[in-house]
Amino acid sequence: MQVTQIAALDLSALAKAIADGEVTSVEATAVALNRLVSIGHKLNAVVRLDNARAMDAAAAADKLRASGAALPPLHGVPLAHKDLFYRAGDLSGGGSRIRADFRADVTSTAIARLDAAGALDLGRLQLAEFAMSPTGFNESLGHARNPWNPAHVPGGSSSGSGVAVAARLVTASLGTDTGGSLRHPGAMCGLIGLKPTWGLVPIDGVMPLSASLDCAGPLTRTAKDAASILSVIAGRDYLKGIDTGIAGLRIAVPGGYYRELLHPQIATALDEAVKTLTSLGTVVSETTPPDMTLINALMQLVMSVEAATIHRRWLIERPQDYADQVRARIEPGLYYPATRYVEALSLRAQLAEAWITACIGDADLALLPAISIPVPTIAATTEGNPADVAGVIGRLTHCTRGINYLGLPAASVPCGFDNADLPIAFQLVGRPYCEAIMLRAAHAYQSATDWHHRVPAAAELN
Repeated sequence: MQVTQIAALDLSALAKAIADGEVTSVEATAVALNRLVSIGHKLNAVVRLDNARAMDAAAAADKLRASGAALPPLHGVPLAHKDLFYRAGDLSGGGSRIRADFRADVTSTAIARLDAAGALDLGRLQLAEFAMSPTGFNESLGHARNPWNPAHVPGGSSSGSGVAVAARLVTASLGTDTGGSLRHPGAMCGLIGLKPTWGLVPIDGVMPLSASLDCAGPLTRTAKDAASILSVIAGRDYLKGIDTGIAGLRIAVPGGYYRELLHPQIATALDEAVKTLTSLGTVVSETTPPDMTLINALMQLVMSVEAATIHRRWLIERPQDYADQVRARIEPGLYYPATRYVEALSLRAQLAEAWITACIGDADLALLPAISIPVPTIAATTEGNPADVAGVIGRLTHCTRGINYLGLPAASVPCGFDNADLPIAFQLVGRPYCEAIMLRAAHAYQSATDWHHRVPAAAELN
């Protein structure tokens, strides 16, 4: 295959091509490394690559295939991941100056499971400083650039992961999601961004932001690829039944809070997505969400307190090494009473049940906006009146942050482009541990649409 043909393959197709001997792991890895260097650095998506180790691993993968041995599901497939995932002995900076020289002494369970499944680890990708931004904001290391238009944000905090997958540098990437950090880059880069049920995927060996909210999951081009990665890192099969269709599946569409900030172009795309799902046999109903004020406030409290606990010493000793925007979001957590924090944790189950009853009701899933507004420019989220900047950032997290507090699974699904040719997405949300249903619905939708097949010019495949 030619270089562009290899780069165009999604995860499932590349894994099959390597297993069938149509492409060697060495060839696929060389293509990925070259593209990460050339395109990845241009879009500021890459933190660090280990070329020699990756090529040695690829050669070993090809030797194993040649031996006739049974191959694991992701054998020889090159991947790269957000720079929060530890590998013992490797640097892991967390997008910050403060951790620039930190070397992990453990390997994260999620990475170890990908290793065992045969995937190759090429290195680490850009993120927002300490994973503390829905846009990908990183004053220290520079902002990652949206491959659909480099003047726009790619979404964060898993910004480099979103850019790398959308630009066809790698076929999949692990990221984390504390308030939308997988779904934001998924939505803004035209990908599936899957936030699993809280606790489904181990987060040991991943630098925490807020342990009660943090989730690890994949960014991929397709729901089927997300199911492949989730099967590995969660240790259960999410591919079984994914092709069985969604006739009779019930989808609720909450109004109220989830429509109040909705831009007309986003609303139109979501309405068309609902029509497509209906044509596939789903039964759609409308629901009314509860008052989200308390849920959002408690989410912010939990995140602030847990982040401030992690950062307390650095805030005292190295305050100048934080971007102002990041420090301002962490410091309030130093001042909440412990009783309020414990209360916030104790209310989660009750409020989650109330949200499910109101938003999903007797349906299987809820369909919400992923983000309510068109993808903003980097300038709109970094320059000018601080209140205006905060307003844009707040609108980006309007539909995502509460879901983390509730601990529910959610996924962004690309469903169109706005007038500026930037991606639009809806968000599927379900009851705890309903990832298989959610992925089946997303796969059925993608089988009937072509949004996920469109390629940004920055991918340089034409």
